[in-house]
Amino acid sequence: MTQRASRSTRSKSKSATKLFVLDTNVLMHDPTSLFRFEEHDLYVPIMTLEELDANKKGMSEVARNARQASRTMDEIVTSSLEDMHDGIALEEPSRGLASGKLFLQTEAINVELPAALPTAKGDNQILAVVMHLAERFPKRPVILVSKDINMRIKARALGLEAQDYFNDKVLEDTDLLYTGTRELPADFWDTHAKGMESWKEEGHTWYRVKGPLTTDLLINEFVYQDGENALQAWVTEQSGRTAVLQTLTDYSHHKNNIWGITARNREQNFALNLLMNPNIDFVTLLGQAGTGKTLLTLAAGLTQVLETKRYSEIIMTRVTVPVGEDIGFLPGTEEEKMAPWMGALEDNLDVLNGTTGEGGEWGRAATRDLIRSRIKIKSLNFMRGRTFINKFLIIDEAQNLTPKQMKTLITRAGPGTKVVCLGNIAQIDTPYLTEGSSGLTFAVDRFKGWPHSGHITLQRGERSRLADHAAEVL
Repeated sequence: MTQRASRSTRSKSKSATKLFVLDTNVLMHDPTSLFRFEEHDLYVPIMTLEELDANKKGMSEVARNARQASRTMDEIVTSSLEDMHDGIALEEPSRGLASGKLFLQTEAINVELPAALPTAKGDNQILAVVMHLAERFPKRPVILVSKDINMRIKARALGLEAQDYFNDKVLEDTDLLYTGTRELPADFWDTHAKGMESWKEEGHTWYRVKGPLTTDLLINEFVYQDGENALQAWVTEQSGRTAVLQTLTDYSHHKNNIWGITARNREQNFALNLLMNPNIDFVTLLGQAGTGKTLLTLAAGLTQVLETKRYSEIIMTRVTVPVGEDIGFLPGTEEEKMAPWMGALEDNLDVLNGTTGEGGEWGRAATRDLIRSRIKIKSLNFMRGRTFINKFLIIDEAQNLTPKQMKTLITRAGPGTKVVCLGNIAQIDTPYLTEGSSGLTFAVDRFKGWPHSGHITLQRGERSRLADHAAEVL
């Protein structure tokens, strides 16, 4: 039984509830975690408060969360008339989300820790509190909750129970993450073609089908069938046992090329249909290195900015998390500071610039300057309070964003703006962020089925045979 205890357990006796001891990193990761433990009680050691105090200064996300956690605790404590020693009921402050109690450490605890554990260290003092509570309440489960793996290992080595914080995870298993595509079974038309309507409109064929599978379909989900009567379509309407499928524009054919780029596989074709559709405001593209996420997105963006004039400019941003050692402060303007992080943009522009025809060296240089004038590189740090109108906003390396940062960015979109999030959830560099709790996973899961959003997981690498083999064997 995890922290997501079933509602039925509320009716059980009070002795069945657990006592969760919170490590500082849980509060700094999710300041609302105090209200996420349902009917169970929480215990906050004095060392946790000390560490919150030590981390509250600054403008970083961690400092902001530390301040918010402290404010939440202050509201809970000041709004209660109960004796802090007996615990403070969370029912009212959490507006019914939690029915347990919050206990703050009100006494000095002296526990003999093993000699190898220095008591000056904050983590070890928290472990001492957990040991004391486990001895004091032998019949009650006392569990340490921490995002720090080593802290959990140390707790278990001392015979204490420890858990990760689960409530920030959108999915326990990322294999269950929505892929945006579905292969239709071979007998699909036999079971769904009865009373089917079909019509043509604007160069596309539409099918209104009824049958058992249609209840599982989501709006803007792509369906395909290989073989003799191959089909690639997407779901435009879904209601009960009825769904409307629309055939796609074939971007793998050169006559439909986007800035000289054609789709090299089925998923890339699906992605270009999302990127080029004006009714889709939010697109998420997942895929490992070399699947073409950035190239397809830039090609679609440039076509719609410079040719069809649907958007006024491309804005590109990404999280600046270094993979190796940080190279220190960078000189110049915001755009110049971001330039080293935007190597992927430059590489892809070189490819796209090579597809613009026989303009010669001068023609290519002029095209490069024109393209560069329409692409703005922005830092995430200055996004709050901004509104982008008629822009093509690309968020690269979105797997390194927390759900809160993702919300901050997506809510920047004003009228006529399209937001595209790119990322690979197998390459997360942000500490304490996992595949299940990444902002990109969060966005994919929450936006699925919304009529103005679409998602594709790109499967096949198209970079080179070397890159594909390296991705498999290394």
